[in-house]
Amino acid sequence: MTSRLNERVAIITGAGDGIGEGVARRFAAEGAKVLVADIDEESAARVAADLRRDFAAQCVALRVDVTEREQVIGMVATAVAALGAADILVNNAWGGGELGRIEDKSDELMEHGLKVAYFGPLWAMQASFPHMRRSGWGRIINLCSLNGVNAHIGTADYNGAKEGLRALTRTAAREWAPYGIVVNALCPGAKTAAFRAVVAAHPEIETLADNANPMGYLGDAEADIAPVALFLASDDARYLTGNTLFVDGGSHINGVSWAPELPDSAIP
Repeated sequence: MTSRLNERVAIITGAGDGIGEGVARRFAAEGAKVLVADIDEESAARVAADLRRDFAAQCVALRVDVTEREQVIGMVATAVAALGAADILVNNAWGGGELGRIEDKSDELMEHGLKVAYFGPLWAMQASFPHMRRSGWGRIINLCSLNGVNAHIGTADYNGAKEGLRALTRTAAREWAPYGIVVNALCPGAKTAAFRAVVAAHPEIETLADNANPMGYLGDAEADIAPVALFLASDDARYLTGNTLFVDGGSHINGVSWAPELPDSAIP
């Protein structure tokens, strides 16, 4: 077994399922100590137990609501206190939102998207920065989305927040490069919990999404997405910063050719 992340401490939000869990497993297999953060306490505990069983990993499970600034700051403090550092930060958490037209999106829904996918990562980055700067080494991976890049319909709250996060990623990469901190965005194409929720309401989307992918399928979190996150978290990515990597089987090449059926606006 290789140990590309030997003794590095990784903080992963939304690690109780999907891409977050896949990344946590790959990092643990490569020797990382992992803080498994999720709003679902039971899911976080399950993943942490799996990491200990499968990889003998040192890890901590923590319930974190990334819309709460103090909880995010506490998450980083817990990683440092319990695991000894804050070397790698993976901002992956997402929750809430529903398909709907822009004109029907409430302020509350839009604000929630920004808190989860923009301010939560921002607070985590701010809290991690002093530790990374002192050590002269840091890796920040922000999970962004093809939804924003390709302008998928029905998800303006998600799209806007994720594109804001991409802009934040590039700015942090520019400002923090002198400290040995590299910051990159990863846009995955995978059947995540969020994707499954959309499919539950719009079953036709799954087949359409698979058929539209040049490789013929949406990826697996652990087998297809996590290896690229591992690269970004490793020493191999020391000279790569401010970039967006599309890990999507080629979905970004021609844009999106499928869309859910949305009802007409309720606005007269």
